[in-house]
Amino acid sequence: MALAATPEPLKPRRDGSVYPEPPATPIRPRSHTWRRALRRDWQLYSLAVLPLVFFLIFRYLPMAGNVIAFRRYFPGGNLFGEEWVGLQYFMMFLNDPTFWRVFTNTLILGSLTLLFLFPAPIILALLLNEVRTRYLKRFVQTISYLPHFLSIVVVAGIIFQTLSIDGVVNQAIQATGNEPIPFLRQSEWFRTIYISSEMWQTLGWGTILYLAALTTIDPNLYEAARIDGANRWKQTWHVTLPGIRPTIVTLLVLNTGTFMAVGFEKILLIYNPLTYETADVIATYVYRVGVQSGFFSYAAAIGMFEALIGLILVFSVNAIARRTVGTSLW
Repeated sequence: MALAATPEPLKPRRDGSVYPEPPATPIRPRSHTWRRALRRDWQLYSLAVLPLVFFLIFRYLPMAGNVIAFRRYFPGGNLFGEEWVGLQYFMMFLNDPTFWRVFTNTLILGSLTLLFLFPAPIILALLLNEVRTRYLKRFVQTISYLPHFLSIVVVAGIIFQTLSIDGVVNQAIQATGNEPIPFLRQSEWFRTIYISSEMWQTLGWGTILYLAALTTIDPNLYEAARIDGANRWKQTWHVTLPGIRPTIVTLLVLNTGTFMAVGFEKILLIYNPLTYETADVIATYVYRVGVQSGFFSYAAAIGMFEALIGLILVFSVNAIARRTVGTSLW
C-alpha cells in the first residue's frame, strides 16, 4: 500500500512557537451560496422586484417596437408593421433638409448644456465646501434646491410671465428708456433662455452628489498639503478635485448618454414656429412627425438613429476617460 504523504512541518517562529494550522474551509457550490443568500436576505432582494418590473415593462419591452423603423406601419394595423421596407425611412431622413436643421440644433443645445450645466454644480459644490458658517451653507443649499421640485409646466409659466412683453424683464428695459424685446418670438434668444432656465432649475440639485463625494476625502490630506505650504486654491486643485474625480467621470459619462435628448418637455412648452430655426431639436421633430402627423415608422427610424449616436458617445467618452484619467463607468 502506498503511504499517505506526510504534510510538511510548519516553520517555527523566532520565539520557538509554531504557527497554528488554519482550519479547513469547505468549498460550497456557488448555487448553494446564492440560494442561502436569497433565503437569508429575501426582504432586501424583494425591494428590487418593482424596479425590475418597471424597467422590463417600460424600458425593455417597448424596444420590440423599433422594428417598425424597418417596416411600413399604419395606425390600427399590424402591431409590427405591414411590410418590410428595409432602410427606406433611414434614407428618407438622411435626405431631409429639415432633419439636418434639427440635428444641428440638437448638437448645439447639447454642447451648450454640457459646457455650462455640467461644471456649474461642481463649482457650486466646491464653493459650498469652503463655507464654514453652517447656517449660511444650509440656507444656500435650500434656496438652490427648490427650483428642482418645480414642475416643468410651472417653470415654463414662469419663463412666459418673466419674458413676455409686459413681463418683469421688459419693464426693466422700458424703465431705462429702451423698447421692449419679444424674447420668446425671436429665435436668437431661445438658446440663452433655455440654458439659463436649465441652470437655474438644476444647479442646486446637481451639487448633492458632489457634496457627498467631498465628505469621503481624508482630512489628513488637507493637513499634509497645508504643511507643504499649499494655499486653498492648491489644496482644491491637488486634493479636492482628484478626490471627487470618480464622481465627475461617472456623471460625465451618464450626461453624455442624454446628450442628444436635450430637454424635450421644456422645449416643447416654450418654443413656437417663430423659433423653430434654433429651438427645434430631434425630440420635438419626432413628436411632430410621429404623434401629430401619425408617421410612426419615420419617427421610429429617427429615434433609433438618435439612440445609436447616444450609445456611441457613451462608449467613446467612457473609453477616453479610462485611458486619460484612469477612471471609467465600467
